[in-house]
Amino acid sequence: MTRFPALEGKEVVAVLVKYGFVVDRQRGSHFFLKHADGRATVVPIHAGENIGPGLFAKILRDVELTREDFLKDKKRKPKM
Repeated sequence: MTRFPALEGKEVVAVLVKYGFVVDRQRGSHFFLKHADGRATVVPIHAGENIGPGLFAKILRDVELTREDFLKDKKRKPKM
């Protein structure tokens, strides 16, 4: 298993948006994301702080993605 990459909350939200999630609402620094098929999760956006490995695993379980799929899509450049 490879080391967990340091990801900020805004990076996690950006990848989830690529997978069809939308920011449903925000309460303080926590973004609530939903997908049309019912999947949902919460991502904290704290300036200068990274998402820990435990929280990252919880987010992946919530959105039903594998770690490899998430990280593969993070590296892919958006199409213009």
